[in-house]
Amino acid sequence: MLKIGISSCFMYPDPSRLVFGPKNLAYVESDMFRYVAQNGVLPVLIPDLGSDGLEQILKELDGFVFQGGTDLAPQTYGEEPIKDGRWLGDPYRDRYEMEIMDFAVRQKKPILAICRGVQLLNVYYGGTLYQDIATQLPHSITHRDAEKYDKLVHQLSFETGKTLEKIYGNIENPTVNSVHHQGIKTLGKGLETLARCREDGMIEAVEVKMAPNKNIIGVQWHPEFSVGKGEPLLDPLKLYNYFIEKVKNQ
Repeated sequence: MLKIGISSCFMYPDPSRLVFGPKNLAYVESDMFRYVAQNGVLPVLIPDLGSDGLEQILKELDGFVFQGGTDLAPQTYGEEPIKDGRWLGDPYRDRYEMEIMDFAVRQKKPILAICRGVQLLNVYYGGTLYQDIATQLPHSITHRDAEKYDKLVHQLSFETGKTLEKIYGNIENPTVNSVHHQGIKTLGKGLETLARCREDGMIEAVEVKMAPNKNIIGVQWHPEFSVGKGEPLLDPLKLYNYFIEKVKNQ
């Protein structure tokens, strides 16, 4: 059985929380577990054990999924927070996930990076982020609406001849959900763009250009939220099956 590691989201001690208030919690959003747990795949939530205990677990995994969640800390990509520190991010999670990503890249393991995950991938390869799209790119469309959440959608433009066009073919109006207020600003070295938001040109998908790591792909939307929803949304299982084929063929 294939074992796919999923990086953890974290909740930190909060005395107002009735359950496990003084404790750190690691979790995965339920749609992600269902998305990864296809036939023949065991999803594994990667624990935060520090460097000494983590690597032995990572060696047992066949591929890696980096899920969405909290912002990256601006310091992780060499910037200071804008807007009086409104978006400070999660430096603790950044360090934990950067260690996992570094292991996966060094070991040439397939990666599927989703939402925060694609931002992390971009930063790992030396890129930077818009800390808040609405503030720094006021001409952009709305990419996050708390009430609409994953019901907020927009269309993509695939880069001709690149991987996403090969996965999905020449469809007329590729549509995805949009649940992010940050996004790729400067593209990381060694990455190439696979798709952009049709309305404002924001980068929506990337992959590593060259072997031996041309088995790493990242998307800004949440494919796990779209399972079973049908058109006009892109079929999320086509993307996942592409990733799993990379895992099987490594």
